[in-house]
Amino acid sequence: MATVEPKLILLFSGKRKSGKDYVTDLIHKRLGTDVCCILRLSGPLKQQYAQDHGLDFEELLGAGEYKEKYRADMIQWGEKQREKDPGFFCRVAIKAAQQPIWIVSDTRRLSDLQWFWREYPSQSRCVRVEASEETRRERGWEFTTGIDDAESECGLDQGVDFDWIIKNEGDGSQLEEQLATGLLSIAKEKVKED
Repeated sequence: MATVEPKLILLFSGKRKSGKDYVTDLIHKRLGTDVCCILRLSGPLKQQYAQDHGLDFEELLGAGEYKEKYRADMIQWGEKQREKDPGFFCRVAIKAAQQPIWIVSDTRRLSDLQWFWREYPSQSRCVRVEASEETRRERGWEFTTGIDDAESECGLDQGVDFDWIIKNEGDGSQLEEQLATGLLSIAKEKVKED
């Protein structure tokens, strides 16, 4: 477990190219590195996958074709690991967390959420980032069978009561307003609590 008990954990999910990383990076910048950290469940997964398959870990972290080449196999490999131990990637991801606010930028499965709900029931909040298919296409998304219809993309489409739904379309002015009146103000309040 982490060495610091978090005050707030924001568990982000959303489709590919919905802008999860953009939104979580924006929140991280607004709150600052002393208050907030970004945790990625895919980081430990990609690191272990790279080690097991003799691949370049740094390239798997990127957004380029190298990652896309291995994405489908990496998803299947990750599912097998989760079947053995549903909380493995969650435990590894939080190990170094020291800040009071944690942003988990890539929760993709109900088992991810369930682990945080069980381990940190009062601190965990679910956030969904949404963008239209048109916007996602403009950002480079193209439907890929075996990826966009897999649990890693669809596992949280139903059955989750999200605390916030962030619309990430267009020029970003609506996004700024959503963050300022919602997530950022609550995060700042949590930090002030003793």
